[in-house]
Amino acid sequence: MPVIAPDALRSFVASLYAAVGLPPEDAALVSDTLVRADMWGHSSHGVMRAPWYIDRVRAGTMKPVTEPEVIVDAGAISVIDGRDGVGQVIAKRAMLDAIRRAKAHGVGVVSVRESNHHGALGYFTRLAAEHDCIGLLTANGSPAMAPWGGRKKVIGNNPWSIAAPAGRYAPMVLDLANTVVARGKIFLARQKGIPIPENWAIDARGRRTTDPVAALGGVILPMAEHKGYAISVLMDVLSGVLSGSGILTEVSGPYQAEKRSRSGHLVLALDIQAFGPVARFKERMEQMISEIKATPLAEGVDEAFYPGEIEARSEEESNRRGLEIPEQTYMDLSRSARELGVTLPPDWW
Repeated sequence: MPVIAPDALRSFVASLYAAVGLPPEDAALVSDTLVRADMWGHSSHGVMRAPWYIDRVRAGTMKPVTEPEVIVDAGAISVIDGRDGVGQVIAKRAMLDAIRRAKAHGVGVVSVRESNHHGALGYFTRLAAEHDCIGLLTANGSPAMAPWGGRKKVIGNNPWSIAAPAGRYAPMVLDLANTVVARGKIFLARQKGIPIPENWAIDARGRRTTDPVAALGGVILPMAEHKGYAISVLMDVLSGVLSGSGILTEVSGPYQAEKRSRSGHLVLALDIQAFGPVARFKERMEQMISEIKATPLAEGVDEAFYPGEIEARSEEESNRRGLEIPEQTYMDLSRSARELGVTLPPDWW
């Protein structure tokens, strides 16, 4: 697989977005969210998605210049209409607004309507942790799973993320979807031409499948069976119903270039200082992590990890060794570059 330095990849992907009309700062942000996801080991949310977002801009379903409108401005609470802008730009503005309100009121809550897909949610909750806040972000997505026991896609995988500072450790971060696996991982398997585990999805007839193409035409299974289904429904309440955005089958995915996304989000920040000394909080986080790391291990296990630790280590490794890009992703990015008149990095395969 082609290997490229993260900074070179950031610059290249940003140039693609600039070529379709994103302001330089916004193009750099979107690029960074995708490259960071690859660096964390989550290539399902990495640069593989760049052509999808570009196609949405070119189709007119995602506006290149993001101009959100504040609908409600009430102390700790805000409601923002994203007006079909770039999802990453909207999510960052919403999180920074939630942090600002939290510093003034102890808590900041921002509800977002009419946004777009914005990649790995943990990118944005980490912003809260950097400002000594606990951050939460929920989003709803296009139909991916069926109601428990069904075989028709109605409910999104509706991801959510929570992040908190952890003292001398990298932030503790939860970032997950409510399906057994994010749909992007099935797309990645299709890109690589490899089978998927049989517990990931059922095909259109309701049968377990290891074929990623059949899985994408069928239904992804919820994590923890009925529990994952129920969590996903409630995430749609927080993200879609509360904000006034799309819900259930009204939401479209990032790969559906011709359809408005209508994704909604809930963004929340808790100012740790409002609850007690920040230094004491970080000490207790370090204590928690130390106890987790000291747990006796099961047979065949080398180390216990706290949430977010594997991603932090992967990012360090990516900075040292560069990123491997699947050949199909390379081909897709190359095609976008040719169409937009953008030059590929000279040190790339």
